[in-house]
Amino acid sequence: MKHISRTLDRELKKGSAELLILSLVEARARHGYEISKLIESRSGGRVRFKVASLYPLLYRLEERGWIQGKWIEKAGERRRRLYRLTATGRQVLAAQRDNWREFVEAIRRITGDEHA
Repeated sequence: MKHISRTLDRELKKGSAELLILSLVEARARHGYEISKLIESRSGGRVRFKVASLYPLLYRLEERGWIQGKWIEKAGERRRRLYRLTATGRQVLAAQRDNWREFVEAIRRITGDEHA
């Protein structure tokens, strides 16, 4: 049963990763580590992204033009790449939020108590 649960968790994470990232860079630019930590903390530790999977996703989103990255250097700190949402990314985010709401509502209607 644990194997099924892990597989399902992995698939759900893969399907929602873009939505999570776009949502977190909507308000302001953030760097990858900050995005990772926010996902973990806001999900109560239930959703985590390893750096090895997060950064390739950030690069893909940037290639699509949904986010834009910019290197920032501050004295005494490591160089960081900050990502912000683009106008196209804003449109994609709105569509993904609508799709996610519709999906969650459909699942609720199928699995809800009113049909038992």
